[in-house]
Amino acid sequence: MSKKRGQRAKSRAEPMNKRSTSAFFCSVGAYDVLTTGSYTRLSDCPEVKMCVHKYADLVSNMTLHLMQNTEKGDIRVKNALATKLDIAPNRLMKTRKAFIYNIVWTLMLPGEGNQVTYPRFTPDGLLDNLEPLKPSRVSFQDTADGYVIWYGDKAFTPEEVLHFVINPDPERPWIGTGYRAVLKDVIKGLKQAGTTKQALMESPAPSIIVKVDALTEEFSSREGRKKLSEQYLDSSENGRPWFIPAEAFEVQQVKPLTLNDLAIAKNMEIDKRTVAGIFGMPPFLVGVGDFNKDEYNKFVGSEILSMAQVLQQEFTRGLLYSPDLYWRFNPRSLYAYSLADINSIGSSMVDRMAMRRNEWRDWIGMGPDPEMDELLALENYVPADMLGKQKKLKGGEGDE
Repeated sequence: MSKKRGQRAKSRAEPMNKRSTSAFFCSVGAYDVLTTGSYTRLSDCPEVKMCVHKYADLVSNMTLHLMQNTEKGDIRVKNALATKLDIAPNRLMKTRKAFIYNIVWTLMLPGEGNQVTYPRFTPDGLLDNLEPLKPSRVSFQDTADGYVIWYGDKAFTPEEVLHFVINPDPERPWIGTGYRAVLKDVIKGLKQAGTTKQALMESPAPSIIVKVDALTEEFSSREGRKKLSEQYLDSSENGRPWFIPAEAFEVQQVKPLTLNDLAIAKNMEIDKRTVAGIFGMPPFLVGVGDFNKDEYNKFVGSEILSMAQVLQQEFTRGLLYSPDLYWRFNPRSLYAYSLADINSIGSSMVDRMAMRRNEWRDWIGMGPDPEMDELLALENYVPADMLGKQKKLKGGEGDE
């Protein structure tokens, strides 16, 4: 038997830090408008979801190439490993797009700057499956010489998993921080504006005010005013004029309170631009402003490729042993090219023998032509192997 069984339980110690509290009395509806209700997750904000979706969608649209360093430059390697990661990296998600989309989405929202994927290998050492771990069950514990990744009751070292990180913590640079702290106040403002807008739409202010003689006993009570409204103000036929006694009524039309009066529309636009700026996105991607091709291409070339670097470098570190191999996303399909731009670039490269015509056709979505696989040069498009047989190089002599 425990010795403490008969002893009196000690009271809980008083907390050292006391927080001041305040309260106010108002209706439930007014409280929701003033405080915007309960806590709002980043994934519940439409503007944040639009930004994260655009990141995940664009990064997952890029094909993933296995590259090899050679003496004459880097070349693309097409083998079983390249096919596995670019076509079907996960057994359940089926496609690369779904797999990469999940990594980016988790990395930016529920993972708060961290995403962990477990690579499963066959007994022969071949890559069998890449399994994204649920962010709700992942935690990180610092150790004397690094850190350990916990997944439920299982512990993994950083070398056993793929750990993707964005916005590293200055104190723990191996752990990401995400965007939660930066977006906190902006999200609160957007929700407040949305709640106020919804409240005005559900309970709009009346557009007609009727002034009556309150000294009249019939109109001084609620029942009397209701009877007045039914008798004089309700019209069974649209467009029919009202006939009311001039001595007892004065009707005025007023403009109801709008979002512009409260400057909510302007504040929402500012907050949306702020959210877009935090993610490094052009404002038109969150519904503010007009499309700009140069801004979009800059966004792809900087922010999207920066996110792609996080993924491809971690894939290289965790999945490749050969020092001359690495993974690289191909961003060419993401840029906002017009058909005229592609035609102009392709024409210049074909004229300078930097591209074959079949490669040019592939750029614009056309199939290869067996007669367009030669390198051509000069204004008369002479095949490269016949450049030395031109008449002007031989002085025009002979019949050839």
